[in-house]
Amino acid sequence: MMMRMLFPEGKMKALTFSYDDGVEQDIRLMEIFNKNGLKGTFNINGEFMEQAEFTYPEGTIGRRMGYKLAKETYGGELGKNHEVAVHSYTHPFLTRVPRPIANYEITKDREVLESVFGRVIRGCAYPMGPFDDMTVEVLRNNGIAYARTTQSTINFSIPTDWLRMPPSIYHKDPRFMDLVENFVNGQPGIWDTAWFFCIWGHAYEFDADNNWELMETACEKLGGRDDIWYATNIEIYDYVEAFNRLHFSVKGKVVYNPSAIPVWFEYADVTCCVQPGETKTFR
Repeated sequence: MMMRMLFPEGKMKALTFSYDDGVEQDIRLMEIFNKNGLKGTFNINGEFMEQAEFTYPEGTIGRRMGYKLAKETYGGELGKNHEVAVHSYTHPFLTRVPRPIANYEITKDREVLESVFGRVIRGCAYPMGPFDDMTVEVLRNNGIAYARTTQSTINFSIPTDWLRMPPSIYHKDPRFMDLVENFVNGQPGIWDTAWFFCIWGHAYEFDADNNWELMETACEKLGGRDDIWYATNIEIYDYVEAFNRLHFSVKGKVVYNPSAIPVWFEYADVTCCVQPGETKTFR
């Protein structure tokens, strides 16, 4: 008999975004997300944010936010439904620095972000993308739950190693809109797991490439659908972990949910939702 996790309300699809560097163009990207009911995760380098407001030379595209603008953006009304995550303090290649420096980069960035935004920060995106066993261990020891890589799957598979979390696709990939169409119009098969779609990139790239219409069109296609769960990276991580912590009886007829969130699943053609702390007979 087959069992598969379902997302909240029994949905088979989850969508999330992951955008790096804390740049001014995140404001416009958030506005697009909010217009279409979408959620994203924004990965920020604390050293840049802590500095005074920047004065950039004319024509500079990758403009990072200083403290004041970042706090107003990610910590204000515009960012209330979105996640803030670690991107290292100074944006080095973490695989090229000694362990103590890698540890400082993660610890310091998390400390700064938590202080500014008043949230517990548990997510990360690897700066520049590289990672190894040392960096994974550093993240785990610093309370990081997941870390997004740059190694796209070009599919909708749910991550199995969250500290080496692959996104689905980079928005600059020429297959991007095809994958969007597949996600919107396709359906998981009877033997498939639920679909996880994670889009990543840098918001300044839309200015650099003069193609904001690409993301506007994609978000219009993806938004406003009742068969998709719109969530941040950490919300999806927490939900998958809650499913993995369900306890079943030997015969698979009784389930106990020890987590703090409702969990949906399908087992032997029966769809079930088990509430936080609930023990439920469902077959």
